[in-house]
Amino acid sequence: MTEALNLGFRVAMMTDRGAAEGAMARSAEPIVLSKVERDELDRLVRAHSTPQQVALRARIILLAAEGIGNRESARRLGVTVQTVRCWRRRWDDEPDPALADRLADAPRPGTPPTFTAEQICAIVALACEPPAAGGVPITHWSQSALAREAIKRGLVETISHGSIGRFLKGG
Repeated sequence: MTEALNLGFRVAMMTDRGAAEGAMARSAEPIVLSKVERDELDRLVRAHSTPQQVALRARIILLAAEGIGNRESARRLGVTVQTVRCWRRRWDDEPDPALADRLADAPRPGTPPTFTAEQICAIVALACEPPAAGGVPITHWSQSALAREAIKRGLVETISHGSIGRFLKGG
């Protein structure tokens, strides 16, 4: 009698577990794409110049539009289910922006740049001038001399020689 109860308990547990798993394994809703969106995503996937991350994201959306679930999409593309869910959610959350914006990276946290592109260009241009042309009594610019001259000319309020070096190295 005890064995029958144990067997019945095991069958009940298996049945309950199967029901719970079935409830958890919801199928993701297919994404509805317009013809223009589908064509643009196909073009991005096929273009050789498309960055690979953007192409992958486009493939995720195209598979979702075909009704392929998150797990199967992740398996086919070699990514995690979390990645598929993330990009499907972002696609659904931002229906209006341009397609490229919807597939782009999210803004990263951090401090904004200290120097504008114009300031950096002006510093690089200063480095291209001979020091004597600006009245500086040296033959070649050092990073420290460039920093002092950039401040003196009002290109920037303050700058370190290290920042000058990074700008010149980056070209």
